[in-house]
Amino acid sequence: MSRSSAGISRLKTKIPRALIPSLLATALLASCATTPPPPPPPPPAPSAPSGAVLSDWRGVITAADRDRYQRRAAAWTLALQQAKRQPGSGDLAGLGDLIVPDAARPSVTPPVGNYRCRTVKLGSQGGEQGLGYVVYGWFACRIEQTPAGLKFSKLTGSQRPSGLLFPENDRQMVFLGSMSLASEPAARSYGLRPDRDMVAVVERIGERRWRLVIPWPANESNLDLIELVPAAR
Repeated sequence: MSRSSAGISRLKTKIPRALIPSLLATALLASCATTPPPPPPPPPAPSAPSGAVLSDWRGVITAADRDRYQRRAAAWTLALQQAKRQPGSGDLAGLGDLIVPDAARPSVTPPVGNYRCRTVKLGSQGGEQGLGYVVYGWFACRIEQTPAGLKFSKLTGSQRPSGLLFPENDRQMVFLGSMSLASEPAARSYGLRPDRDMVAVVERIGERRWRLVIPWPANESNLDLIELVPAAR
């Protein structure tokens, strides 16, 4: 028998057979200890907070409404000129800051809730032959929280705009919406019917008073204003 074979034989005789499985397990654990554990899984992505606006209005607005938005100062100028020199319907002098172009105040965001609202149409797309202004009566409107942000809806009347309010700065929000007419169901999607799409600037003009400024509406006037005041509880 060789010297090496004899050594192996003596080692076998020194280790009791019952201890061999335990020794193998210990050796296996020792080899695993040199291997670092896998990294922990990444944390789940945070969900959007309640009421967060999911996209900026600049990525949503149509080319036609972008043009109207960019020319809103010209709409103010022409509409007020026509309103002052042409006959109209309603009490224009009693509107106060509602028809003042630079009346916006800080803290523009309107609270969620029910509102009284009225539309004032300034200027005439028919030129000098049309009415310079029309002041309508009061209707029901609402500001509500949705997963995509604040939503404005006019609930009653023959012309009922509805859409989202996008933050812009401390004095302005941007409204992108659609118009439903007469007995049609409420407008739901901006960008599907170009003839019904509309853009507006939302501003706070008093302690509890807001307006939507709609430049170059599709029909009748050159500037529409929707005044909002909280409904009495």
